[in-house]
Amino acid sequence: MHVLVAPDCFGDSLTAVQAAEAIATGWGRARAGDTVTLAPQSDGGPGFVEVLASRLGALQTTRVSGPLDEAVTAHWVLDGETAYLECAQACGLTLLGGPPTVQTALAAHSGGVGELIAAALDAGARRIAVGLGGSSCTDGGRGLVEALASGDHRSSLASARERLAGVDLIAASDVEHPLLGPMGAAAVFGPQKGADPETVQVLERRLTDWAAELGPGIADRPGAGAAGGIGAALLALGGRRESGAAVIAEHTHLADDIAAADLVITGEGRFDDQSLHGKVVSALAAGARHRGTPVLVLAGQVTLGPHALAAAGITAAHSITEYAGSVQRAIDDAANQLTGLAERTARGWP
Repeated sequence: MHVLVAPDCFGDSLTAVQAAEAIATGWGRARAGDTVTLAPQSDGGPGFVEVLASRLGALQTTRVSGPLDEAVTAHWVLDGETAYLECAQACGLTLLGGPPTVQTALAAHSGGVGELIAAALDAGARRIAVGLGGSSCTDGGRGLVEALASGDHRSSLASARERLAGVDLIAASDVEHPLLGPMGAAAVFGPQKGADPETVQVLERRLTDWAAELGPGIADRPGAGAAGGIGAALLALGGRRESGAAVIAEHTHLADDIAAADLVITGEGRFDDQSLHGKVVSALAAGARHRGTPVLVLAGQVTLGPHALAAAGITAAHSITEYAGSVQRAIDDAANQLTGLAERTARGWP
């Protein structure tokens, strides 16, 4: 039997690559005769580059400005003339050096993302996909634009647009939030980045001023609020938004993997109703259902019942938490527990 193992990340416990390896190890212990293909997935957030590198190779390393100016090492992928970047590599929450605070919420910027785009351009990229998610900044992508326009006396937007002329720019994200308002970048995501209510108002005012420079209609477009508003900057620079999961699927030829599989195994940290709307699991289930291929979900927690699973085309879903006996053990020993769950599931598979 040919088994396709294609999980998303499991929150902060396991990257998609680590999760795929754990599932494959457990499955192989019980069914050594099966052929297992690893195809870790991502929706554009942290892990986007790692997933692509695991399939495409060509990993690049560039030193860029971190969210608080201190230089950081960022990884990206260059596949021919297509570059894949990840904003979390340059301005991610994990690069703050500690928990987010009001001070970091105000100071963090996206300049390093602009430097990554510049590095990709210098390397000859004519198509650039930027995975959005996990950022520590709420600057609307102003830092990104200014980094691209560095050294030019004209307006930063005009200079950045000219530098990207003829480049296919993709904002890879499943976030649909606008830039401003109660569902915007500051209000929804600011508190996760250390902003208290007063700071959220300051960030909102900054974004409102920046939106006036970005041009009419940009702030209201779906995805403009992604990654602290970096989505808005990419859209203003001529980019287009695509589902992060769809970008991964297209550029790693996921459809071919599904076509070759007799069974698809996927998973994520929490498998709930949101998982069935534009997430990795739903995309895989839709592709497999077309071919009548069974789908198993192994997740940290499972909240969906049999009827919801059947309606989504999912054969069964199993919880690491139930297998491990507690949420804490499922988190602290995630790789081993996922491996054990995969082995038990394999032994019970027809």
